[in-house]
Amino acid sequence: MLNITTKNENDVKNIFLSGELDTLTSEELEQQMDGLLSDAKDVIVDLKDLEYITSAGLRILLEMQNIMSTKGSMKITNSSEVILEIFEVTGFTEVLTIV
Repeated sequence: MLNITTKNENDVKNIFLSGELDTLTSEELEQQMDGLLSDAKDVIVDLKDLEYITSAGLRILLEMQNIMSTKGSMKITNSSEVILEIFEVTGFTEVLTIV
């Protein structure tokens, strides 16, 4: 299960992901991606409550990064040690802005 919530703050769209971002739930995020990013200049994706991510979830984050690179910026925040390790092993620390 994946929960997606948003909050707009000073021209920044904050996207909070909680639960699991896997093959099934990544489809849900992909379907909402256009709506989430359409009016955003800068995006912060908060992963504080994300427990699990698979390659399908990584692909969606990469797609979001590619979209935002043409209109503004995207940062990943509050990654757990487990999620951060996945980013490091897959090389996503070189592609995503992780703070």
